[in-house]
Amino acid sequence: MKQIPGLGIVALAMVVAGSVAALTAPSVAWAQGATTKASPSAAALASVPPISEQLSHPRSEMREVVERWTADQAALLRRYDAPYSPYRRDRMREFHAAWRARLAETDFDALSREAQIDYLLLDNRLRYELELLDREEKLMAEMAPLLPFAGRIFDAHEAWRRHEPVDGAAAAAMLDRLAAEVGEARAAVEAGLRGEKGGVKTSRIVAYRAAEALASLGRTLASWYGFYAGYVPVFTWWAAEPYRAASEALSGYAAYLRQAVVGIAPGGEEPIVGDPIGPDGMEADLAVEMIAYTPAELIEIAEREFAWLEGEMKKAAREMGYGDDWKAALEKVKTLHAPPGGQPQIVRMLAEEAEAFLDAGGYVTIPPLAREVWRMQMMSPERQKIAPFFLGGEVIQIAFPTDEMEHGDKLMSLRGNNLHFSRATVHHELIPGHHLQGFMNARHFPHRRAAFRTPFWTEGGALYWEFFLWDNGFPQSPEDRVGMLFWRMHRAARIIFSLGFHLGEMTPQEAIDFLVDRVGHERANAEAEVRRSFNGTYSPLYQAAYMVGGLQIRALYNELVGSGKMSAREFHDALYEGGTMPIAMVRARLTGQPLSREGLPPWRRAPDRRRTAM
Repeated sequence: MKQIPGLGIVALAMVVAGSVAALTAPSVAWAQGATTKASPSAAALASVPPISEQLSHPRSEMREVVERWTADQAALLRRYDAPYSPYRRDRMREFHAAWRARLAETDFDALSREAQIDYLLLDNRLRYELELLDREEKLMAEMAPLLPFAGRIFDAHEAWRRHEPVDGAAAAAMLDRLAAEVGEARAAVEAGLRGEKGGVKTSRIVAYRAAEALASLGRTLASWYGFYAGYVPVFTWWAAEPYRAASEALSGYAAYLRQAVVGIAPGGEEPIVGDPIGPDGMEADLAVEMIAYTPAELIEIAEREFAWLEGEMKKAAREMGYGDDWKAALEKVKTLHAPPGGQPQIVRMLAEEAEAFLDAGGYVTIPPLAREVWRMQMMSPERQKIAPFFLGGEVIQIAFPTDEMEHGDKLMSLRGNNLHFSRATVHHELIPGHHLQGFMNARHFPHRRAAFRTPFWTEGGALYWEFFLWDNGFPQSPEDRVGMLFWRMHRAARIIFSLGFHLGEMTPQEAIDFLVDRVGHERANAEAEVRRSFNGTYSPLYQAAYMVGGLQIRALYNELVGSGKMSAREFHDALYEGGTMPIAMVRARLTGQPLSREGLPPWRRAPDRRRTAM
């Protein structure tokens, strides 16, 4: 059997053989009918820290304040649950403004340091929530000519939420008028497409957003109608037929916008449209993340990183016998994948390898329970259309071909999830990446996890470990290095195409081509990546956060560990135990930087003199 570089021959043989014996042999304990003992084992006892040690961790007297804000916000959003409703916007504006006012009354200087951090993080979040409400109002204003009837639905929904009695005859009249107004709005768009005077003209992006809003309006109307229908007989007598007509008008209008304006063929796969937030939105999003760089500067950083990565790719390609043709070396690496059904054993092996590497270096504390509880889940073919690689946390979701996929899709999934790509990402998803992050977040300052979640800490932190493992000799072969470099090129590309798109400088198709031509993605995987980035599931800065956050954490590591102020273990443990927050605030927390209620001064990380890309 030929050994694949970077994998032990025994481990590879286990994958190919499917480890049938290990899967089918009953455990000795089960075969002997063993029972669980009442007293804990030494290993179980060791997994529970002494209670005194747990009580000695720093506390924040602002924790209950943050938890109250989080709970109150969630309750209000359940009550005001109609997207784009002016009632919801007005109430949430009032809510966040009141919280800011109360927060300003607090004696900041009397708070403990951890509480001061929570104060600043909460004020930062409240300011941003108000910005988002202004942004939503602008989006709704752009859609208003296409949705002049939306207020009727919002009024009916709000009356229901206020527990007002319903008048069946009045409801029927409202629904009848609603159906007519939807028809009139559609006719105005049709006239605009024909270039007729008085017609409504719109862009593809606004029409796409309006079609999504129409679907939301339909659901809001259905919730309102469903509450009364059948339970209030006279309401149903009056409103059933007008509701049917109004509901069909809404869905028909949405379908028309999607087909005639957006360009989505019936039954066909949706094009990637997205909704750029523009320079103003980008400025607000960077401010809440405490990023002291402009989008142009971030793109420049990504380009410099790309140049360094291409140089390293060429070095690995030369070692593999491909000269400077790193794309040929990349194609070779893509062929080194597990056989169908073999990926779970690869994941297990790679997870254990990463843990052993971290243990040997003493780089971070890994609680025994964190090692024990992570699990695997195979990803459905449908899910793989937008997530063609691993997703992680306590459960690592594995993308790999299924028997029902088309042949070409099977091959691309095998190639895109090859052994060396996987070796660079399993630790990103499990330990020391997302699984360990989540485990620690749930046990240290857990209130920060919901209120102050940021991809610059979460995704940036997982990517930081890819940097760290590279720097400390984790890759064992040029094939391993190609796998790790591919993913770092991918993250640099994310900065370029995601910021370019939201600034209106790159189309989704150009982003797909960029990933294929510049990074070496399989085209189907590139399409899935771009669709995932722009379909509204992720915030505009999410994809840029991987590398930007990773570079920030790496710079902070160099500042504190490189100077001898902390050991690697102390730094990583402190990073995890502080909870999720913008990296500039992590720096303030770990360096003892003085804090004031005005917030932090801008932080621009120091260059890493060990490499030009930093």
